[in-house]
Formats: sequence, C-alpha cells, structure tokens
Amino acid sequence: MLSLPNILTLSRIVTVPILVFLLWPGGGWFDYALAFAVYCMMGITDYFDGYLARARGTVSRLGVFLDPIADKIMVAAVILMLVFIGTLSGVHAIAALIILLREIMVSGLREFLAGIQVSVPVSRLAKWKTTFQLVSLGALIFAGAVPQWPWVKDAGLVSLWAAAVLTLVTGWDYLRVGLKHMD
Repeated sequence: MLSLPNILTLSRIVTVPILVFLLWPGGGWFDYALAFAVYCMMGITDYFDGYLARARGTVSRLGVFLDPIADKIMVAAVILMLVFIGTLSGVHAIAALIILLREIMVSGLREFLAGIQVSVPVSRLAKWKTTFQLVSLGALIFAGAVPQWPWVKDAGLVSLWAAAVLTLVTGWDYLRVGLKHMD
C-alpha cells in the first residue's frame, strides 16, 4: 500500500496547501518562483508515480484511485488561486470554469460508469488537453515571478484557452459514451 508510486501520489496531495500558501496574495516574485518550482516537482511526481507503478508491476487500487484525485486537487487549487489573485480574470475566468466543470462532470460520470462496470479509457486528445492545461497553469504561475516578461502570461492564457477548447471536446466525448449507458 505504501509503495513508492503511492507515496509520490500522496506527496502531491500533501503539497497542495504549500502551493496555495505560496500563491497567496501579497507574495513577491520569489514566492511565485518557488510556487513554480513546487508545481513542476508535483508534475514530475505525477509522471513518475505512474511510470514506476507500471515498470515495477506495483499498480495498486489505491494508486489508481488517488492519482486522478491528486491531479484534480492540484489543478483545481491552482485555478482557484489564479482567479483569487487576479491572474485569471474577466473572460479568462470562463476558460478556468470550463476546465473545472469538465473535471467534476467527468469524475461523476466515471464514478457512475464504474458502478455499472463500464470503463472509459483516456483518449489521446484528453492527454493533449491535460498537457495544455498543465503547461498553461505553470506558465501563469511563472508569470508572477517574471512580470517583466508579459509574453509568459500571454502564452499561459493562450494555452489555457487551448485546454478549454479541448476540455469541451473531450468532455463531450465522455458524455456521449456515458449517455449510451443511462436509462
């Protein structure tokens, strides 16, 4: 149960409050730089927990359960903090809301489908969505450390909208599959 992959997954969950603290209003460029470093470490552990579990043949039910939860907690916390501190405001908050709502909808749909023993594999497009999402949030965090480089925030916002569009497409794909199994 406490295999290295599971410990890495749990470390992401435990680190979320640290990330939130570093993004709290009033922090300076160093806090954002540190938040970016923590965010990157969380992303690296996300990669390695799955890689190690598969490579070592130690994929566990706990890991399968916690990994997507850890991802969603991290993404939701970062989005909420970026809205809270004003990095995501106006129309850009809509892209963030699209991402959050899709995550909730897909989680509920997966739970429902698991109850009737239907598995929905992650599509290649959903992996691209996740990539754009993680890159955008990282860029938006890093933008706070380098306000003299406005292109970093712009790149983060463009990536966020790309993630939001892919979120709508992949969310619809999941919903279509789910609707086939509903009365």
